Amino acid sequence: MPQCIDFHASHRLFDAAATRRIEQAAASRLPPRALMQRAGLALARLALALAPHARRIWIACGPGNNGGDGLEAALHLTGWGVPLAVTWLGDPGRAPADARAAFERARAAGVTLADAPPAGLGPQDLCVDALLGIGAARPPAGRMAEWLRFMRAGAAPLLAVDLPSGLNADTGALLDDGACQASANISRHTLPLLTLKPGLFTADGRDACGTVWFDDLGIIPDEIPDAVPTALLNGAPQAAARPHAGHKGSFGDVAVIGGMSDRARGIAMSGAALLAASAALHGGAGRVYVAPLVAGADGADDDAGAAPMLDPSQPELMFRRWQALPLEALTVVCGCGGGDPATPGGLRDALPAALRRAPRLVLDADALNAIAADAALAGLLSERAGRGQHTVLTPHPLEAARLLSTGARVVQSDRLSAARALAERWQAVVALKGSGTVIAAPGATPRLNPTGNARLATAGTGDALAGLIGAYLAAGQPAFEAACAAVYRHGQVADDWRGPRALTAGALARRLLRA
Repeated sequence: MPQCIDFHASHRLFDAAATRRIEQAAASRLPPRALMQRAGLALARLALALAPHARRIWIACGPGNNGGDGLEAALHLTGWGVPLAVTWLGDPGRAPADARAAFERARAAGVTLADAPPAGLGPQDLCVDALLGIGAARPPAGRMAEWLRFMRAGAAPLLAVDLPSGLNADTGALLDDGACQASANISRHTLPLLTLKPGLFTADGRDACGTVWFDDLGIIPDEIPDAVPTALLNGAPQAAARPHAGHKGSFGDVAVIGGMSDRARGIAMSGAALLAASAALHGGAGRVYVAPLVAGADGADDDAGAAPMLDPSQPELMFRRWQALPLEALTVVCGCGGGDPATPGGLRDALPAALRRAPRLVLDADALNAIAADAALAGLLSERAGRGQHTVLTPHPLEAARLLSTGARVVQSDRLSAARALAERWQAVVALKGSGTVIAAPGATPRLNPTGNARLATAGTGDALAGLIGAYLAAGQPAFEAACAAVYRHGQVADDWRGPRALTAGALARRLLRA
């Protein structure tokens, strides 16, 4: 019986090419058609479990092997006396061998084919999307697109076989927004078969898939040569117990450099730095310093008074001019509310110093924009790995696009590739934010984060993430593991949020220590 995916556990994810290798190797060890027959039985069982009292289940079958899975399911459901409407876009003379065999088995079992979708399907019924599988390369068209629009605009719950038709298995990008978007009012389910695919968990995947189930069809990828996962689902990190004899020096010092104030232009972004600092504080850092940036300041003592030097709501935070910080001994978070890097007193001087001197560095927001626009800063970033310094970049898609000299659409069309490219180019850990945040590092299998939701779509939550990564780095976690754990915890707070109040970045930061 298919099992609902546990999003708190780590799972291996295989792209379409790896899935085909696993499928071919498994099929060579099994009787002919065995995999499709197992897939059909798994689909039939889940369909019946989701809609045990359905007046009708509509199975829309495509011309390929995804449609063959649907026909095999129809065979079982017919035998169990379930009322069905089955439509098939295939041709027995041109269908793949397995799909053609499924058609013949279904017909012999008494399955009849309809020419059009059934009318009047309601919430108690079920639509099964068995139209396109992992091999889809073009947007749905013709009758297939019509059927998709029909089922996705209706009232009946949806169950997609392997992945929703039109969703790229590797990237999570929808091939066609119009035909592939389902109404937000209907229940959606997806049953991946044999392997879990990366596209289910990032970009458009989460919204398109709804509840994700899984059936491995009795195949263990470890037994298949060359079955190397493309990515891992980022599981819940293990809680680290703090030793009783620990003290504030045991858990590291974090310095947040940012929060530009420019009185002449009427701009103040000190809140971004304070949010990052609050997240570092509540994330467990032993000491947290805030170094506000002030337009026009040159480091003289009389300029320091232009910046806030106390947060009355968080007196635990200690304020310094960045020039007074021992950067070589700190974990530095730089760029939150950094402003224009060319402004005197801003990132122009502080960012090069952090790139050269900080042994552990988290770069966010305006620091990333500055590096993307300045070859000298980019060179300083490239040199850090050679000196054994650790760096974590936390871009959103537009910032990632700037760093890669491309567009945000290109980044979103293949988030895994974009994160890997950034990690290799800068020899750094990268947390590419968004639905299914991608965490990548040179030589490591990327992770897709399952936690988080649209409550995080508000100003300052990215600053909180940067600060939390800083806290985990300061505590001694390796950079990749620190980023994975912080991204998971950051999203978990949003998933666990209850009550009528909005999840603001400040409230998020204060919840971070509660594991």
